[in-house]
Amino acid sequence: MARRAVNDENIRKIQKSKRSYYVTLPIEYVRKLGWREQQKVVVHKPGKRLMIEDFKEND
Repeated sequence: MARRAVNDENIRKIQKSKRSYYVTLPIEYVRKLGWREQQKVVVHKPGKRLMIEDFKEND
């Protein structure tokens, strides 16, 4: 199965801080989702992928 073409602006590097690894998100995605700085998100690992979703507290 062939991979889809990826735009260069969507290619990111994994970076390391003292105790964590992180990847920056494209600003246009963050704006489209209405996310903001310091917002909580949830990271899931379905198979060999990572999924990032908005954190929703139980009401």
